[in-house]
Amino acid sequence: MAEPQSSTDHVAPRVAIVGAGMTGLAAAYDLARQGWHVTLYEAQPQAGGLAGGFREPHWAWSLEYFYHHWFASDHHILNWIEELGWREDVIFRRPVTVVYHQGRFYPFDSARAVLAYPGLSWPAKVRMAAVLAYLRLTPRWQPFERVTAHDWLRRALGDEAYTALWEPLLEGKFGPYARQVNMAWFWARLHSRTPQLGTFVGGFQALVDRVVARLRAMGVAVHLNTRVQRVTRAGEGGGWLVDAPPRGGRFDAVLLTLAPHQAARLVPDWPAAYRLQLMSLKHMAALTVILALRQPLTRSGYYWYNIPKRAGFPFLILVEHTHFIPAQHYGGDAIVYVGDYLPLEDPLLQAEPEAVLQHYEAGLRRIQPNYARSWVRAWWLYRTEYAQPVPEVHHSQRIPAIRTPLPGLYLATMSQVYPWDRGTNYAVELGRRAARLMQADAPFTPEG
Repeated sequence: MAEPQSSTDHVAPRVAIVGAGMTGLAAAYDLARQGWHVTLYEAQPQAGGLAGGFREPHWAWSLEYFYHHWFASDHHILNWIEELGWREDVIFRRPVTVVYHQGRFYPFDSARAVLAYPGLSWPAKVRMAAVLAYLRLTPRWQPFERVTAHDWLRRALGDEAYTALWEPLLEGKFGPYARQVNMAWFWARLHSRTPQLGTFVGGFQALVDRVVARLRAMGVAVHLNTRVQRVTRAGEGGGWLVDAPPRGGRFDAVLLTLAPHQAARLVPDWPAAYRLQLMSLKHMAALTVILALRQPLTRSGYYWYNIPKRAGFPFLILVEHTHFIPAQHYGGDAIVYVGDYLPLEDPLLQAEPEAVLQHYEAGLRRIQPNYARSWVRAWWLYRTEYAQPVPEVHHSQRIPAIRTPLPGLYLATMSQVYPWDRGTNYAVELGRRAARLMQADAPFTPEG
């Protein structure tokens, strides 16, 4: 097999993309459309990354490993899907989100629901409404990154609303880092989200599989179940060597769409200061237990339960998925997610699966006292180390640029979607932005 030529020979550049999550897929699509020779490497047996999923034999739809949906404001991914010609397969509904107060759950996803919520006094509700309106109408996030969300929200909302609602959110999401997260992250959560939630017909994995098929039809070489061992400079003539047995090669440029700490270990030629910058970025792990039940957990119709751990619950989120997507798509199974964000040293990340389920079942019984293990037809446990970046004060000064210090080597990771929160919408935007930078830089300057 002939070795890929260098872009200095005035042929279309040859690029390797490491990671076939939504960022890598979007970048591969845009580069292939420009005539580039693209090779996509993915360590897992299927593409999708954190948006990937699985399907039981009797299910018509796939189910994500980690709960996913879109907001109506997620224009980057929705516009890309329309560009691909699949917009008619996007579904939007308005499921109900609830919060916990004194043993009960109350809707909290509309102005009417907030007014009816019994957990705040009227003065606190009025003050909170004014603050949230201000955040939604304020166009710039930059001033907010100079202060922590804890300090800003406590001053703006007052102790009553902050302690009852928003402090538990920060504690659950960021654990030991709750008081270090900057206010720009919170601004982004409120600024553009909508109560309408969307998904793709067949599930997110169905979308990913169709994208992979399109890429292959465009000439992209997609190597699944192929782990890249390292990326090194090619030496004379420039370019990069990708060690990915048995399908490695030499490329003009490489785009890494990995977690920062993974990228730090993959490239031995990083400058020491840059490697330290990558390794210093903090993040939280994620864990989900997925239950396929013989009957709905609740009859409430509620979809998304925000759970305060300070009230004694062992998890942060409960998602009754089949109150959003009908159970008929899952062979009649009632699908429930139990989710949590955890610091990397949390023992649950290493615990035996049965121990994790038992730990969480106490919380399930608080929500549904009649729950019994006999309700469970099947269940699955998924854990990932890099799930939620931790944006501290002045985080924009700490995140790496897409262009790395090494010419022809690029990095696109969730830390760079800041101030926006993680998700497929901003993963697509990041991938397409990386592709534009790579196009602007070609031909790539070889190292002297």
